[in-house]
Amino acid sequence: MPFRAFPVIPWRCALFVLFVLCGLGRPSAAHAAGIEGVVLDPDGHPTPGAHLLLTRGTAIIATATTDRQGRFTFTNLDDGRYRLRVARAGFQGDAVDLELAADAQHRVSIPLRVSAFSESIVVSASTVERPLSQVPDSVTVISANELRARQIETVVDALRLVPGLSVTANGGRGAITSLFLRGGESNFTLVQIDGVQVNAFGGAYDFAHLPVTDIERIEVVRGPQSALWGSGAIGGVVHIVTRHGGPTRARGVVEGGELGTFRVGLSTAGSYNRWSWGAGFEQLDTDGFTGTTPGTEKPVTNDDYLRRDGSVSGGWETRRTRIRGNIRLGTNERGVPGPYGADPGGTFAGVDTISRGANNTWLVSTDATHAWTPGLRQQFVLSHVRSNGKFLSPFGESFSTDRRLGFRTQLDATLGPSLDLSAGLDVQREQAESTFISDATFTPTPVRRFAAGYFAEVRTERADRLLVSAGLRVEQIRRDALAGVLSPFAPRPDFPNQSEHAVNPKVSVALFLQPPEDRRARWTRLRLSVGSGIRPPSAFEIAFTDNPALKAERSRSLDFGVEQALAGHSLVLNVTAFFNRYDDLIISVGRSLKDASQFTTDNLANSRARGVEIAGVARAGILEARVSYTWLDSKILAVDRLGVAPPPFQVGDALLRRPRHQGTVNMRVGLDRLTAYASIGARGQTVDIDPTLGAFGGLYKAPGYGVVNIGASAPVRSGVELFSRIDNLLDRRYEETLGFPALGRRAIGGLRIATR
Repeated sequence: MPFRAFPVIPWRCALFVLFVLCGLGRPSAAHAAGIEGVVLDPDGHPTPGAHLLLTRGTAIIATATTDRQGRFTFTNLDDGRYRLRVARAGFQGDAVDLELAADAQHRVSIPLRVSAFSESIVVSASTVERPLSQVPDSVTVISANELRARQIETVVDALRLVPGLSVTANGGRGAITSLFLRGGESNFTLVQIDGVQVNAFGGAYDFAHLPVTDIERIEVVRGPQSALWGSGAIGGVVHIVTRHGGPTRARGVVEGGELGTFRVGLSTAGSYNRWSWGAGFEQLDTDGFTGTTPGTEKPVTNDDYLRRDGSVSGGWETRRTRIRGNIRLGTNERGVPGPYGADPGGTFAGVDTISRGANNTWLVSTDATHAWTPGLRQQFVLSHVRSNGKFLSPFGESFSTDRRLGFRTQLDATLGPSLDLSAGLDVQREQAESTFISDATFTPTPVRRFAAGYFAEVRTERADRLLVSAGLRVEQIRRDALAGVLSPFAPRPDFPNQSEHAVNPKVSVALFLQPPEDRRARWTRLRLSVGSGIRPPSAFEIAFTDNPALKAERSRSLDFGVEQALAGHSLVLNVTAFFNRYDDLIISVGRSLKDASQFTTDNLANSRARGVEIAGVARAGILEARVSYTWLDSKILAVDRLGVAPPPFQVGDALLRRPRHQGTVNMRVGLDRLTAYASIGARGQTVDIDPTLGAFGGLYKAPGYGVVNIGASAPVRSGVELFSRIDNLLDRRYEETLGFPALGRRAIGGLRIATR
């Protein structure tokens, strides 16, 4: 059956289009203004490569990058009020307020000072681009400079630095890797690449395969974001932004080392007149662990991994219109030897020398932005994402396919000097197929779902002190009819069409006791955020149930934070407390819960997670230090209408693979000819399941661990740099997932080339 197009959009969309057309009658400025200037370092020297963020109201409307002489230019601007900020790693400058008149050319000079707080663009915490200092949510931004300085190879390695996130991998490179954000499930995080959702049907995402070669920054927003981004953003958002436009530049990396590892990566981005582009390619090939297992002395021969990833983007813009297209392709293949480490239940069945998995992914998108007037802008995004997987096991070969077609349109309106409104429509048509999802004739049959979200967000800033964002989204989720199956093991009746509606609000508030632009030695910011989120069932949860009314899982969240800058902005501390409640979780009913539901699976389970995140950044001379710590208290609550928890758990047990304590320490030293770093990551004990039999084999304690990594780099000539690192310096034996050993000590070395 073909992948069907979108159903007819409801009549409410017609009102939205009418709202857009009403803006066409508003007059626009007849003449264009401009800004030019220079950015200076603390010694008064020009600063190349600094990013300038130009805001009007609460949104960033244009960006620029300084050239080798520290100069920048903005042209073709409408008259009105603007604010200009500088984003440069390790530095901060005062914001500059400008009142532009028609045809006027303003000249500014912005001096920088050393600061532990660095400004950045943030997209995922709001419906528009905003400066990090003006975002009232819990957000972490990891820049390309940080990725390069710490020789980070994949997105998931970068995410290990973020407080509130717990990462677990089923082995070494390329093994299935899950992310648990603030105690939520691994499918509670929405993942976007350049604004396009890439999660599988139901929210799952394997973080093992995403390289950083073409990445400009990684944004992590903690807390439910369904009010802005819909179903799937129940626990937070990870947004990957790739390099595109700006000064023409190219970068390359070649590295190799132990375990037969070889990696090569190339990327380029730039602009010419009205045109802009970006492109990247990376290949990683490694043998992984090859040898005998420490405990059983069984040979492992198929831990190898091969990954290729490529992307290309092109753009065109005028004064009023900007258009961009993106294509991203990825392929990977890996052997799957299964668990060969800890075996607390004595169920080890031997190393699996047959199983292998291969995946292919495609992402194609186009987005356009048009400014009808200086205060009225509309965005359009059309995307198609597809992933195909094949898996060979001792039982034969199987396949899986996920497809999603999405369309989003959004209107951004300036209602006043410090009041903005965004409203829009987001529709998605998704489909999943698998060898194991079949009809009554055991023929694979697709599971299809349509979702339409109507959203709005209001943003206001008052006197540079008070920031408020309030969002609301009404979601309509419709699952298509699904033919039944008469399997004696998992029978399913015919399912009719099913519709579900959800309303998700979100409010975030930040109060500056002293704003970051203030030249005083310290400032304080208070933050408060509340919201809710949902996650609809996955394809397997729909296919392997006899419950036609299975609903979305839900969350409610509150967090409160204090951010404090000290010592002349060279030290920034951030403390956040969070409280999450998860309801309507989908579980198998079984005999012990037969009084709770007549179905085999139902929305019965509940849990909660609360904790504290502590993060600190300090800069002093040549030294930079980053420290993070997360205390998490997670608890499984009783099933609805019963005083028991789903077996094998007891009420009050901690959630699986969520450590109570975890933290990181990262140090970096930059000298004239040498940059060196050292990092320590530590995690406490967790609850886990039997590596072979899963939950049927019982619960076990997985021990904590600590890992030390070091590295250094040095330039050998202009644009050429040698680097080396040692991961797991102390050769610590540990397992992020019980039964799946992580890699031991390994040395890597290579060469990086950069041109501008």
